Amino acid sequence: MAKYSDDEIRGMKKITLQIAGQYLGIAPMAVAMGMRNNLLPIGFAVRKDNRYSDSWTYSIVPERLIAYNHGIIDKIQIDQIEKNLNTIITQFEEMKRDLLFLLSATAELGG
Repeated sequence: MAKYSDDEIRGMKKITLQIAGQYLGIAPMAVAMGMRNNLLPIGFAVRKDNRYSDSWTYSIVPERLIAYNHGIIDKIQIDQIEKNLNTIITQFEEMKRDLLFLLSATAELGG
């Protein structure tokens, strides 16, 4: 298994489950399950609700991965970051609903 340096992790545009697993010395599925169950605070696991399939998307934050690997991640700081991100996501979802409403109203008027 390849072991990545902290600088290599910082330089990556996208960190996959495989890369995170190799960096932490655990299986990629363990990374996925840890993120899904909020036990591995290195990023975000988002479930895609689709009536045809059950899939997940993972976003691994380099600095959080590095901090976790070195045992210096601060739970309070993570909670605050996640709270802020949840607020942003909620606001984005509201804007998306508003946009869809406006688009449907415009379509009804034009058609």
